[in-house]
Amino acid sequence: MIQTFIRRAMPVLAMTLLLTEAAQAQTQQRRAGRPKIVVGMMVDQMRWDFLYRYAERYGDGGFKRLLREGFRCEQTYINYAPTVTACGHTSVYTGSVPAVHGIMDNDWFSREKGRGVYCTEDSSVMPVGISATKGGMSPRNMLTTTVTDELRMATNYESKVVGVALKDRGSILPAGHAANAAFWYDGGSGNWITSTYYMQELPGWAKQYNAARRPQALLAKGWETLYPISTYHLSEADDKNYENTFKHEQAPVFPHSFTGMESGSIRSTPFGNTLTFEFAKAAIEGYGLGSGKATDFLAVSFSSPDAVGHQFGPNSIETEDVYLRLDKDLADFFGYLDGRFGKGNWLYFITADHGVSHSPGYLEEHRLPTGTLDGKGVIASLNTDLEKIYGVKNAIMATAADQLYLDRPAFAAKNADMKAVSDFIIRRLREVPEIADAVWLPEIGTAGLHEPLQTMLQNGYNRKRGGDIVIIMNSGVKNGSRKGATHGLWYPYDAHIPLVWMGWGINSGGRSFRTMGMTDIAPTVAALLNIQVPSGNIGHVIGEAIRADKP
Repeated sequence: MIQTFIRRAMPVLAMTLLLTEAAQAQTQQRRAGRPKIVVGMMVDQMRWDFLYRYAERYGDGGFKRLLREGFRCEQTYINYAPTVTACGHTSVYTGSVPAVHGIMDNDWFSREKGRGVYCTEDSSVMPVGISATKGGMSPRNMLTTTVTDELRMATNYESKVVGVALKDRGSILPAGHAANAAFWYDGGSGNWITSTYYMQELPGWAKQYNAARRPQALLAKGWETLYPISTYHLSEADDKNYENTFKHEQAPVFPHSFTGMESGSIRSTPFGNTLTFEFAKAAIEGYGLGSGKATDFLAVSFSSPDAVGHQFGPNSIETEDVYLRLDKDLADFFGYLDGRFGKGNWLYFITADHGVSHSPGYLEEHRLPTGTLDGKGVIASLNTDLEKIYGVKNAIMATAADQLYLDRPAFAAKNADMKAVSDFIIRRLREVPEIADAVWLPEIGTAGLHEPLQTMLQNGYNRKRGGDIVIIMNSGVKNGSRKGATHGLWYPYDAHIPLVWMGWGINSGGRSFRTMGMTDIAPTVAALLNIQVPSGNIGHVIGEAIRADKP
């Protein structure tokens, strides 16, 4: 009789125990005064729709867990143009725009130096981790603080901040000025490196990771599709004439082989993501992130989707395979964070620096609006005419961020009216079929363009670093070849980005369709951590994402 009672009561007791444990875990999460670590994850060139496009093929622990447990901000847009990598990484972490933080493109023309400037170049520092004595990088060109800087200051520098990305700019700019470290990948050596801005020598754990020669191991068997290639129904055929090939291959088709070329090629494969996840975990353990009294921050960016997208386009089997494999890597990473810090003790967000257009070849094939612009030819023709009319050779000195830089001193020496010069150039540009409009930047505030274009161009124009005239291309137009894909324009395919929050302090399972800006991410992180917003912040807190009982 007693045995029968016990046998019947056991399921009830087990359920009661599980509910009690769940309630205790929830209470502990509510009482946690801070997350142990914040992980800010950016996926370079991730379109918003990639959260859902391959959803039927995602596993339960990666993107599906993120959508299930996270808070989704479905209408998050970049609120400036151009939509490129350096601007995107900077704007997410500064809560600001190029007009304020100064990172107006990956490169821009410096009138003072008379040459192009790379966004993170710094001649006062040297690389660490390779034998080169030039090519040092730092965040010094960024004019405002980041939320990671603010975290360091708020805790009197007890919080540790580390940046990790294959691209130097994807690591350096998010990590900020006061970071403990930023690491990026050198394709020539196959090493993760840094610069003397942060340290004089690589940490022992980083040297140990480099010594393992992981790029060679990850690409030893080449790149085959994760699943049978016949099941990739959400992509175009494998061999398309608008895809670019690897330099050592004859056609852009699977399987891809890299024997002897792994170090430089891994960027353009899904295994570059795996490499980044591995090094990020090594950095967490090497620096003991999340183990101190203050909240630490890992700013990690995944550059391989961008390299693959540029080469093959967003509708390629290669791109689909990248996201199916990223989903598995993400599930493993979430499991790692749970195991190391405890579920509910870490705060995470995922977003992107920009999206991507379809390849012109793909758009042509499906009778969608597109075109290619011979930008170099347009500039050459304009320079020929300007020399004839004004006697100024190479009057358009440079271009960056779709902005034209005019030789102002040369025109001044000819007593030329710059407004008349710009009017002539704009009239000519408007005659080009692929160009929708052109605007004189000193008058951008009164240009009378539609929204959001008007505000996006104003936010993207830095008066000290910017040019004189901005070109606005038609939807679907690519500057250059019809092959591959690119980004940089104001259109939603480039500007609509994913944003999902998960973990500590977040309203689990929530969703918002309110239009938000990329610049809203940093102030939301600051609100969650109870710290000051970055110095150039223009964004707003996404209050609906934050739990009401957050400490």
